[in-house]
Amino acid sequence: MTCGAIYDPAEGDPDGGIAPGTPFADIPDGWVCPVCGARKEDFIPFEG
Repeated sequence: MTCGAIYDPAEGDPDGGIAPGTPFADIPDGWVCPVCGARKEDFIPFEG
């Protein structure tokens, strides 16, 4: 179970070196959640 964080491409992850406007697919595979440290591959698409 992960923290429930949602990656928003419009915001990116400035603290993680991901610029605003970066699609999730373009984030490097080594990226981890800034909240809980989950790996990129552990994220699932959000359908809201």
